Amino acid sequence: MFFHNILDNIRLLFIKEKEPYLALKEIIGFIPGNIQHYKTALRHKSLSVRNGDHINNERLEFLGDAVLGCIVADILYRKYPNQQEGFLTTLRSKIVKREMLNKLSEQIGLSELIVYSGPQSNAHNSYMNGNAFEAIIGAIYLDKGYKVCQRFVEDKIVKKHIDIEQLAKKEENYKSRLIEWCQKHQLDFAFDIINEQTLPDHNTMMFTTRVTIEGVYCGTGKGYTKKESHQEAARQAYKKVTKNKQAREDIFLANEKRKNEEANEVQQ
Repeated sequence: MFFHNILDNIRLLFIKEKEPYLALKEIIGFIPGNIQHYKTALRHKSLSVRNGDHINNERLEFLGDAVLGCIVADILYRKYPNQQEGFLTTLRSKIVKREMLNKLSEQIGLSELIVYSGPQSNAHNSYMNGNAFEAIIGAIYLDKGYKVCQRFVEDKIVKKHIDIEQLAKKEENYKSRLIEWCQKHQLDFAFDIINEQTLPDHNTMMFTTRVTIEGVYCGTGKGYTKKESHQEAARQAYKKVTKNKQAREDIFLANEKRKNEEANEVQQ
């Protein structure tokens, strides 16, 4: 790794356009080897729509999402050796959620390097910054490998910008969010315990909860308490109803069908 860094520094001396390299070095802490990965990571899909090509950061975002999730899981696994899976899953979701990644992208200056088409106000109202953050993780992984990627996340992101202890104390009440969303749209919902399992140690129970909205399956969650399983199921369901257009359409269609059936029953 040390040898490669020396080569990258020597190569930089002969590059005419040093600005992209130097700007990225300030953020990621090293000189990029293959700059093309990073240029693609900073290329928003709005440019593809405008220019008719398919070069954007969506594939790198997909890769970076998986790598980031793995690194954060490893950090939390080592930091909390006595915590159960439910706690670790919830805390990981707080760190890698889109709002957090948007914020981190702005804090490290990555948002200033994103190339996109359209009004700036529209761009900043989207998840563009968080998507680019994940794409950069993917670019680092392809360029330098997992270990460098891990050091970047730990040293440049977690240690400097994330208070894990504070996040652990902050409760993300997805059940309340989901209930509020359902009530806003006048939707019927249900949290059902579909399995209670005694684990091999004979002292620990594992609960499985299923969430349905208007009879449409929306999420399943496991936890060591009923409350924990409710929260995990609600997290999945809330993500589904806020991100998946087809899921929302299925729910609203089922809602309309139920109301029509109720109206017919009243008339009879």
